[in-house]
Amino acid sequence: MNTFEQVIGQQEARQRLSQMVDEGRLPHAVMLCGPSGVGKMALAIGLAKLLLCEKVEGGMFSEGPEYVESAMLRKLEHPDLHFTYPTIKLPSMSSDHKPVSDDFAQEWHELVMAGYYFTMTEWLEMMGGENQQAIITAGESDSLIRKLSLKSSQGGYKVSIIWLPERMNIECANKILKLLEEPPQQTVFIMVCEEPDRLLETIRSRVQRIDVKRISDADIEQALCRQRGVDEETARRTARMANGSWLKALEMLNANSENELFLDLFQSLMRLAYQRKVKELKAWSERLAAMGREKQKRFLEYLLRLVRENFMYNFQQAELCYMTQREEDFARNFARFVNEQNILPISDLTNRAIRDIGQNANAKIVFFDMALQMIVLLIQK
Repeated sequence: MNTFEQVIGQQEARQRLSQMVDEGRLPHAVMLCGPSGVGKMALAIGLAKLLLCEKVEGGMFSEGPEYVESAMLRKLEHPDLHFTYPTIKLPSMSSDHKPVSDDFAQEWHELVMAGYYFTMTEWLEMMGGENQQAIITAGESDSLIRKLSLKSSQGGYKVSIIWLPERMNIECANKILKLLEEPPQQTVFIMVCEEPDRLLETIRSRVQRIDVKRISDADIEQALCRQRGVDEETARRTARMANGSWLKALEMLNANSENELFLDLFQSLMRLAYQRKVKELKAWSERLAAMGREKQKRFLEYLLRLVRENFMYNFQQAELCYMTQREEDFARNFARFVNEQNILPISDLTNRAIRDIGQNANAKIVFFDMALQMIVLLIQK
């Protein structure tokens, strides 16, 4: 049985996790770190299955045939497997209720069973809160402490998978810290993290960090051909553009309309800033402000990427450029305005906007200020 069968590529990470279990060196808390779409959740679930699968004959834990995946485990309904994830507060909830993962257990199960690769956007849509910011509350830490205080129902490990622990509020983080300092017997915590720097240093020091690298182009290309029936040329081009992310590969394959919208917004910003049309830039910022915060952050990340691509295009480094045809068409005329004088200030400006939006700053002010500063940055030679 291969518990990592849904993982695309990542042979090194698979082998390392399996070896840690085989040799009895698995710590009580592991944190899988890496960008979105590289398979951290798939690896986490694979590791959990490895720890919880049924042993039918003697020997150490391994991916060998002596371990059988039960029907409960296959459906991710094992009583000793606990998922923790960011949630939102629905209008139907009382004012003093702290949302917990159990409030959205059905939606979560549906999402994960559809595939172990998914985004926060998809999860927000499942919960019905596209315009909210999902967090992990103190109520969730209390719930998890209660669950893990119980004995294992199967007599083996209890496994707690925490998706995006960086979204814990401070009260929750402090309670989870105490849990990590004094873990219940035979309990393994697996954290799936994209922004480890946002976690408390004390939490980071109590987990074993494993950095999950981007998926190789060859592995993505092979998976596109095998799983999606894509022809070799399309698979090759898509894998190169995906930059190591399976989610990005699927997004491009599905011709995601959001990217088209983001490109239109990017083009409008740059054209209006160059033309110094302040009134139109104000309208542009109000259009962005009307979107949900998660979508606003995705646009800013897209802007960062496209600025970088235009900078490389400007220096005629075609082999380092990863753009769609539409993006490249715009870059032919625009790229010359992104140079060594303004590439870093533009990046800093965008990163500040991402930080401010994440801290619930007024979106109209953030985007209008950014647009006005872009006027100055684009005229730097």
